[in-house]
Amino acid sequence: MTELEQVFRRYDANGNGKISVEELASVLGAPPGPGEVRCMMNSDHDGFVDLSEFTAFHYGPPPHGADRDKD
Repeated sequence: MTELEQVFRRYDANGNGKISVEELASVLGAPPGPGEVRCMMNSDHDGFVDLSEFTAFHYGPPPHGADRDKD
């Protein structure tokens, strides 16, 4: 398990593979503002953040013209 997966699991308190607004608030100590989760990480707009969305948010988009798969 990668470090990023460990962090994700800390947020995903119930272990269902998704971070809810309530789970995010429990880790942050305060609920995110209206729409913050959707705008920040929830690319499929289902109201939850899954591991792929969490990873994409963490790493961000590659710089213009960059290819992440190349070493």
